[in-house]
Amino acid sequence: MPLVVTEWLGDHVELPEGLTAEQLAADLVRVGLEEEAVHGAAVTGPLVVGRVLERVPEPQKNGKTINWCQVDVGAHNVDGVPASEGGTPRGIVCGAQNFDVGDLVVVALPGAVLPGPFPIASRKTYGHVSDGMICSQRELGLGEDHDGIIVLPRLGFAEADLAPGQDAVALLGLGDEVLEINVTPDRGYAFSYRGVAREYAHATGARFTDPGLVASLPTPPPSPNDAGFPVEVDDAAPIHGVTGCDRFVTRIVRGIDPSAPTPAWMKRRLEGSGVRSISLAVDVTNYVMLDLGQPLHAYDLGQVVAPIVVRRAAPGERLTTLDDVARTLDPEDLLITDSPGGARGSRVLGLAGVMGGASSEVTEATTDVLVEAAHFDPVTVARTARRHKLPSEAAKRFERGVDPRLPAVAAQRVVDLLVEHGGGTADPAVGDLDTTKGPAPITFPLGLPSRTAGVEYPREQVVEILEQIGAGVSPGPDADSVLVIPPTWRPDLTEGVALVEEVVRIAGYDRIPSTVPAAPGGRGLTAEQRTRRSVARALAEAGLVETLSYPFVGEAELDALGLPESDPRRRAVRLANPLADDRPLMRTSLLVTLLETARRNVARGLPDVAVFETGLVTLPGEDAPVAPQLPVGRRPSAEELAALEAAVPAQPRHVAGVLTGRRDHAGWWGAGRTADWADAIEVARLVAERAGVAVSVEADTETMPWHPGRCARLVVPGGTVVGHAGELHPKVVERLGLPARAVAFEVDLSALVAAASGEPVQATAVSAFPAAKEDFAFVVDAGVPAADVVAAVAAGAGELLEDVALFDVFTGEQVGEGKKSLACSVRLRAADRTLTADDVRGVREGVVAAAERVGAVLRG
Repeated sequence: MPLVVTEWLGDHVELPEGLTAEQLAADLVRVGLEEEAVHGAAVTGPLVVGRVLERVPEPQKNGKTINWCQVDVGAHNVDGVPASEGGTPRGIVCGAQNFDVGDLVVVALPGAVLPGPFPIASRKTYGHVSDGMICSQRELGLGEDHDGIIVLPRLGFAEADLAPGQDAVALLGLGDEVLEINVTPDRGYAFSYRGVAREYAHATGARFTDPGLVASLPTPPPSPNDAGFPVEVDDAAPIHGVTGCDRFVTRIVRGIDPSAPTPAWMKRRLEGSGVRSISLAVDVTNYVMLDLGQPLHAYDLGQVVAPIVVRRAAPGERLTTLDDVARTLDPEDLLITDSPGGARGSRVLGLAGVMGGASSEVTEATTDVLVEAAHFDPVTVARTARRHKLPSEAAKRFERGVDPRLPAVAAQRVVDLLVEHGGGTADPAVGDLDTTKGPAPITFPLGLPSRTAGVEYPREQVVEILEQIGAGVSPGPDADSVLVIPPTWRPDLTEGVALVEEVVRIAGYDRIPSTVPAAPGGRGLTAEQRTRRSVARALAEAGLVETLSYPFVGEAELDALGLPESDPRRRAVRLANPLADDRPLMRTSLLVTLLETARRNVARGLPDVAVFETGLVTLPGEDAPVAPQLPVGRRPSAEELAALEAAVPAQPRHVAGVLTGRRDHAGWWGAGRTADWADAIEVARLVAERAGVAVSVEADTETMPWHPGRCARLVVPGGTVVGHAGELHPKVVERLGLPARAVAFEVDLSALVAAASGEPVQATAVSAFPAAKEDFAFVVDAGVPAADVVAAVAAGAGELLEDVALFDVFTGEQVGEGKKSLACSVRLRAADRTLTADDVRGVREGVVAAAERVGAVLRG
């Protein structure tokens, strides 16, 4: 996000005295530039200019030599008297060796706080009491140089303008607050002080001077001539029908002093805006880029061979960029090349609009500079920057759209600054390859803003605002419309609705009343939405905490769950441009990401976890069609949209939960209880109950990541499996670092909603007659599911059954090896009478007979 130094902004727009960063943020937010952060002063407390009066080297036993210095800090001396008037200087220990007696330096006095924070105090060190600190650039947050302290004249400050005791905070701009703003992608012009100043003028009515106009330059740019550095654009097959470069300006400055420092004011502004100072030539191009919004590049003229050719990359070409990374180029990459040995365009100098190459960069020995100011296609630059993961400052601006009128103005600004501060001479050679086209005019109905926003905007106000943003307005085809030519720095203004937004924005969003639309009768939540809310509410009431995770996974996560290679859940959609290289797949199971949430909580010291999540999974078919590449320059046809829709994989909504550690906590009421497989099944049943679907629970011995002997599948009427619940496989638990015997469930909520009848629930009458209760204990083979026995008991009880519940499972010598005892409680009730002994006897006989059909024998 751009950083705004208030002092720099004041070069282009009138600012009130004492304007704070908070007030600037409040003014800019009115026109849509939101505050991201306000960065406070880098240094607080006394930071002053000091003159070294005495420097005594003192070798130490560790081999290091320190300097015991006497430093005159004017009115901040020990007795408050300048040394020139007989005052006593401060004694300071300094380990740097790059200064001498008489140098003017920056001194942090006791009470100052440097970036870090690093408070300064008088302290005893190396046998002396050091009464302050002589500072380096890195200690003040001005750069990374920590090898030596700051000697102010070497930074470009005139010695005549400096005096001991002078405030160095103001001198170095360290007391300024910096505003960081959030710029939306369609407003790339606000990545410059020119753009932010214009927006401030819109918000406050302050007088604005456009620095991007030729008239604003002290020296107008000369006309192009035949002596200009030769440039060719060879883009015969442009992508998406647009040539990659439609303007390329070149200027030459000769005889620059390689040792000329960047002026202190420029360095202060650059670093306040978040850009590190490098060298004069590079700093000047960065300064003009931040000021105007036009990225530039400086080449060592001696290393570039004419002609420069702008072309697409050939397969297999490579380039070492300025960050010393060797990159393999893509045929869609637009390159800047030159022609050594007469081989036209054979050597790659840089990625157009993104980053230059190392072969032609400006070095400490460069005296002649070739300045490039070009206009590149935003889509080409954006794709190249993302392809090579190079989000450079230049790419940020080009991909959002740069004013095509700026290159000549920006290049002239660079030439003027290099001549002024580097001692160079502007070469008369001027190149300007220009094939740009002006913005297309828009027929704009003057009543459209009022109809769209619901606020009355007079015709005169609409025209005034359009002209205020820089648009040209002329009479339209009829009396109710005008012809609008958008400003060149606003490539986002391509249709009437975009101009409506500008009118509403400049007139003030606060003028639009907040009106809540009336909800039409007969509408509300869909059945699926009601089910989703009911399920989430029920799970929360059951003690589970709802979480949210990103739907991106990798092969490692699927391996951790032990999914076989043939498992359909391994067939996942692979993202072409994933957020993380190790998670390129869309999840096919909600548990994959939910288990990571549980693992993270356990790893942070929370072993008792009960979480759930409701979200989409992506399930591509085995022979899923490939999504078509839709056109960019026109609206897709109905057939193309239908083909795209057909290629979208199924995305059902699942609900999953994980429980680890204790389900019931220990206390004075008892020892507590650890969550087990029955808890997972019960919670999964709760989901089905809230969806209004009766599910049967069946044993499942082969579905990962569950334990083969403690897993159940949930089946809806018709035989469709809609989920699984139970204890996780021990190896899965071990791989994920979860507590032993962790349990989980996952249910296809979309399938449950589809299986629900959709009919209103019919209330049953409450019987006023007493209930009869019978208990049964059956002995069955250990492999017989308890659900089968409970279902048989319910079937045998008939219409008098009100409720049946399994309340005990017992194994032991009493029931025999390989057997188990299942105890069920049955509650009976009739709607029209009190049950007799014969009624209960008949039910008992029916239950026993039905149980025998599943191999259960009544226990004696």
